[in-house]
Amino acid sequence: MDRSSGKRRKARKPRPDGEESRQRILDAAAEIAGERGYDGTSIAGVSERSGLPASSIYWHFEDKDALIAAVIERSFERWLDGMRGWLEPHTAASPLEHLEQGLRLTAKALLDSPDFLRLGLMLALERRPEEASARKLFLAVRARTFERMLASFSALFAGRLDGRQVRMLATLTMAAADGLFIARELDESLDLAAHLESAATGVLAVAERLARSGPSTRSRTGRAE
Repeated sequence: MDRSSGKRRKARKPRPDGEESRQRILDAAAEIAGERGYDGTSIAGVSERSGLPASSIYWHFEDKDALIAAVIERSFERWLDGMRGWLEPHTAASPLEHLEQGLRLTAKALLDSPDFLRLGLMLALERRPEEASARKLFLAVRARTFERMLASFSALFAGRLDGRQVRMLATLTMAAADGLFIARELDESLDLAAHLESAATGVLAVAERLARSGPSTRSRTGRAE
């Protein structure tokens, strides 16, 4: 699509049915990208799947990359809504109860809105000469999630773990969620919620071991964590 058509699209007033059409386009793009990946997704395919003309897709999105980025962003916002209960720091529950509840919520959020992680991981693992904006968006929202997890864990293990240890624990937790999600993609019979909830025991065991070991080596030397 040439640049002038993109400018014309931005200048137009919203259509009465614009949001409904946009959601249909995003639904179709999510389905196709989930089946065929980024490279296998095309505007023509999305047009056919959504039942809307290509001109309608270009009216909403400048190109395929912008469309896939919007799919990831929508799925992330839905995922985040389901995660608020455990990403917000609170100390009412015991560490194990907090972790079990959090990983249970993680499983439900991923099953309800899998496009965020499915498409994001596909793009994150690719190496392209020119980085897709969809990949940049995924890495940015993933970083936001990680920072929230750090805040939650910092509150949960305040006085027991230092900053570097909390970061290590958050990294381990996110890696467990990634790995089990991929396992679920390969075998749909896998009970993601049960496995993630069980992982809470392992995460807590690591936290206890880190706490017993005392401040991290870097902290003891006085260097920045």
